Amino acid sequence: MTALLEVSGVSVTFDGFRAINNLSFSIGEAELRAIIGPNGAGKTTFMDIVTGKTRPDAGSVTFGTRSLSLLGLNEAQIAREGVGRKFQRPTVFEDQTVEANLILALKAPRGPWRVLFWTPKPADMARVKALAAEVGLADHLHRKSGELSHGQKQWLEIAMLLAQEPRLLLVDEPAAGMTPAEREQTTALLVNLARTRAVVVVEHDMDFVRRLNCRVTVLHEGAVLAEGSLDHVTRDPQVIAVYLGRG
Repeated sequence: MTALLEVSGVSVTFDGFRAINNLSFSIGEAELRAIIGPNGAGKTTFMDIVTGKTRPDAGSVTFGTRSLSLLGLNEAQIAREGVGRKFQRPTVFEDQTVEANLILALKAPRGPWRVLFWTPKPADMARVKALAAEVGLADHLHRKSGELSHGQKQWLEIAMLLAQEPRLLLVDEPAAGMTPAEREQTTALLVNLARTRAVVVVEHDMDFVRRLNCRVTVLHEGAVLAEGSLDHVTRDPQVIAVYLGRG
């Protein structure tokens, strides 16, 4: 399997606390991966490093077939290279329609001045409809985003990221606050998205991770503790001791 994202020997320390400790692992080009671990394991810091929000003290992070180093790029440049990040709380323009949100998100060559005069073409509108359909919002294009359920807002934000045509999608706790039906639809959506791009899901909910049926990486104290199927890692004595045995 060709690696899309390669994290090698990455460490970062904040005020004497080593949040990431010689972290190394890779994600394939079309792979669904779940990352689990106790609070403070380094899950968020890992995403911050990949997206350019945090610079590590040591190590390398390379992306794509050219093995481009992400460490010399800022957040906007990394996003343009094809890394999309979905935070836990959805951030959509609530007073705008679903359609308007998606139009704003389209990957079009728009500078600061051109954006003022940019109008979507028929192909852009077709893309908007296709994105809405992909995340289950085809019937909600003309609804204000603020009227959507929590789960629907999460799907809209995923569609807005998809408008940027990412090759790697980082998704933080997508199941949080969703109804059982929304969780089921989110599982199907993430599995489907991973057929054509890499999708990394950071999640606490073991039931949701089990539904994803994918390779799992367990982080502990900023390093990989175990990796494999969920059944494999949940039988690991170290994982049970530091994570699953708690509470």
